[in-house]
Amino acid sequence: MATDLTAPRTVRPDVAPIQRRTLRLLFTTQIIGGVGVTIGIAVGALLAARIAGTAVAGLAQSAGVVGAALLAIPVTRIMARHGRRPGLVVAYAVGAVGGVLVVLAAATRWVPLLFLGMLLFGGGTAANLQARYTAVDLAEPARRGRQLSLIVWATTIGAVAAPNFAALADRVTTGWGLPPLAGPFAFSAVAFVLAGGVLLGLLRPDPLLTARRLAAADAPPAADVPATVVAAEAPADGGPAGGGAAPATAPVRARPSRRAGMRTAWSVVRGRPAARLGIAAVAVGHLVMVAVMSMTPVRLGESHADADVLRLVGIVLSLHIAGMYAFSPLVGWLTDRLGRRAVILGGVGLLLAACAVAGTAGHHTPRLSVGLVLLGLGWSGTMVAGSTLLSESVPADVRPSVQGLSDLTMGLAGAGAAMVSGFVMQMAGYPVLALLAAVATVPLVALALRPVPTGAPDEEG
Repeated sequence: MATDLTAPRTVRPDVAPIQRRTLRLLFTTQIIGGVGVTIGIAVGALLAARIAGTAVAGLAQSAGVVGAALLAIPVTRIMARHGRRPGLVVAYAVGAVGGVLVVLAAATRWVPLLFLGMLLFGGGTAANLQARYTAVDLAEPARRGRQLSLIVWATTIGAVAAPNFAALADRVTTGWGLPPLAGPFAFSAVAFVLAGGVLLGLLRPDPLLTARRLAAADAPPAADVPATVVAAEAPADGGPAGGGAAPATAPVRARPSRRAGMRTAWSVVRGRPAARLGIAAVAVGHLVMVAVMSMTPVRLGESHADADVLRLVGIVLSLHIAGMYAFSPLVGWLTDRLGRRAVILGGVGLLLAACAVAGTAGHHTPRLSVGLVLLGLGWSGTMVAGSTLLSESVPADVRPSVQGLSDLTMGLAGAGAAMVSGFVMQMAGYPVLALLAAVATVPLVALALRPVPTGAPDEEG
């Protein structure tokens, strides 16, 4: 393992078995967690609309996104101090509590409890998102994109099938006395508990702590220089070979400073154009995806009877989620092969196509499904390439905090989109919502097309 993940050096032989085991474990828990997250998302807007009205449906969805964003702060602090395992376990546990509270809110029809439950339900999303960064703690530089995308892809297996289980879960739990649309959240809580339990027992050794021990072994004697100094001395253009790292001789501490929080993370990102592009790609891609996707079940509900809407929502969202995750290994390969910036721009192009197709689909469900597939593919491009670029563009010492900042930014962007989408849907309709989502990509395109110094990480071969 290199001193910094951003340095293009060959991984140590003794790290390879740990990395393979970590990837297998993350792959398994992503399947379980993907079921938990997606089966709740599939009916969240419908449940909120029935309890509090259509305009509030977007606010309820945004509460889950805000929860994931806000939980990124304590979760990454736990990871920075104690490793990936406790952080992931805490996130899944919070998500399980949220699922239980949503069930209670559906039973009591108490709107504040629904919002609190959705807020905590975001813990499942936070865990799934942080797992992608866990996959690259010990990854070889030439395989970062592929190994990160592999964990993103693992969500496909559970997430694609989960919306179609929503109707079954609803029927089963209705027989137990639970109100309509509450059952999927009960199943989500069980899935989160199972995923967290597997990680608690089996994610050993911790990949982040292992990477730090190896970094300490490789570091030169001056290993006590603060992270902010290392960041300041690193080249602002992203450094060599996909990096953003300090030079190979730059000192790296074995443990991060306890003060390496969001402020330090922002100070590091601010001086690194590649890191800024990585965060922007993840955030904007998520904003567009959430804005269009969150109101699609409501759009389907406008033209179909209650008896059919859950089945159609399951089909359309399954196709959408397949677009998000099923092709992520290919997206990761292209990220390593063509460069991060090229894949980000390709993802933006797919997002624009998705908004055009979905926004002009009317009540034609097959065309709307095509738009949602394109939306998922565009999200995959910006997420995989942006996350890879960000991870390799900052020093290892502050990487968890920077990754937490990215997930916070992404979550707040998605939350804002989900919050506004319900009002736009009610006042102007679904086509206008798709148009506004397309316009939101303009700043990212401008940032991605800015000239970069030769040797920037996203332009390395």
